[in-house]
Amino acid sequence: MLAVVLVDPPRTYGVWRDLFSQGWMRVATLLFMASLAWHAWVGIRDIWMDYVKPTALRLALQVGTIVLLAAYLGWAIQILW
Repeated sequence: MLAVVLVDPPRTYGVWRDLFSQGWMRVATLLFMASLAWHAWVGIRDIWMDYVKPTALRLALQVGTIVLLAAYLGWAIQILW
């Protein structure tokens, strides 16, 4: 993505649409979003484990975080396809 933007930066909606209509770009973006969600999960999980001591509250927060990140990932899939 960085190479595409540096070599010939897309300036219009049509150019961006054409770029994201290619399968490799959708897959690369989805992999990026999945790795970003995983990174967010690891970071937030560690925060909940370090600072929230009641087990039930910590579990509820962790489940809420998983649901929210899954919803964000689903939204990214909906946008890409």
